[in-house]
Amino acid sequence: MDNLLSQLRNTSRPHKKVQRVGRGVGSGRGKTSCRGGKGDSARQGYKKRFGYEGGQVPLYRKLPIRGFTRGRFVKPSQAISLSLLETYFEEGETVNMVTLREKGLIPRNLSGGIKILKKGTLTKKLIIEAKAFSAAAKEQLDSQGISYKEV
Repeated sequence: MDNLLSQLRNTSRPHKKVQRVGRGVGSGRGKTSCRGGKGDSARQGYKKRFGYEGGQVPLYRKLPIRGFTRGRFVKPSQAISLSLLETYFEEGETVNMVTLREKGLIPRNLSGGIKILKKGTLTKKLIIEAKAFSAAAKEQLDSQGISYKEV
């Protein structure tokens, strides 16, 4: 075995010499070490904020706000599948925000409520209270005679 891993060399491109900065005036990269003179960017740990224009009012603040987006007002909701209810709940139990929170299936502060989706099957007779149900979930719950209520 002639080619050992430790003897392999990169032959595809020439070795590029690394420029070391801050090693004296004679190196051509001394004194300010390619950082220029004074100001924020010459300081250690400086990170330029996106859109920052040196104290001038940035472009994104000069432009008018156009249109409307409902993104600021949308309340987050949680999707729960029927198969999840099948595994975590017993026959005759009530499924609502409180019981789901107790079992750790939804976060503590969920302002948008829960939506029941038809992933998997539900064989147990449960009482389900949710903000929304998918059409397929409603269809399956009706066919099996499981009571549900939109809250």
